[in-house]
Amino acid sequence: MAAVLACGPDAVLSHASAAALWRIRPAASRLEVSVATAAKRDPEGVIVHRRPGLRHDELTSHRGIPVTSPIRTLIDIALRLEREPLESAINEADKLDLCDPEELRSALDEAAGQPGVRALRTVLDRRTFTLTDSELERRFLRIVRGLELPKPETGTRVNGFKVDFYWPELGLVVETDGLRFHRTPAQQARDRVRDQVHTAAGLTPLRFTRAQVKFEPSYVGDTLAAVVRRLAA
Repeated sequence: MAAVLACGPDAVLSHASAAALWRIRPAASRLEVSVATAAKRDPEGVIVHRRPGLRHDELTSHRGIPVTSPIRTLIDIALRLEREPLESAINEADKLDLCDPEELRSALDEAAGQPGVRALRTVLDRRTFTLTDSELERRFLRIVRGLELPKPETGTRVNGFKVDFYWPELGLVVETDGLRFHRTPAQQARDRVRDQVHTAAGLTPLRFTRAQVKFEPSYVGDTLAAVVRRLAA
């Protein structure tokens, strides 16, 4: 608050300091403040960003301190972070109900072209994109062919559940989840029951996210190959 007051009446906490205030990132060593005017105020120990273009809906207050909104804050810090810490910050904002991935993705469309938007969109699209069933099947079967495995049954019913991929000779069931940042408790509970029923019947259930099938095919292939070797032995 002292840093904000020292920078003038239109100042707000921003960037890493805002992220720390929202509790989506650890506190940084120096305070950062954004101001809408070009007035020369640079208090010692404070990084001042002069940003006349900030919109009213990008400004708010938290714990009584003027600060950039959670979405604006994520955009501001995106270029400073590698993919994993940026994804962690998005997850924290989601868990704290500051903004959800769908809301953030829509806001990025409106902020297209601004620094940080592309980095955020790349992380979000790895998690919140969707593949059609046919696209998913083609990609997964390409991984299967690369391992020289027999073609699995697709969309068949096993133990009363429709499964994505099934090798009856191996007793292996592979499911692929859309898996956005958070699935609902009801969805998670249904997934657990499915896996438990298959395990009780002597099968091996294995889950990959659709994002892994699309973006991490090598990891999917290595994991699938290791499980197949164990089952074949």
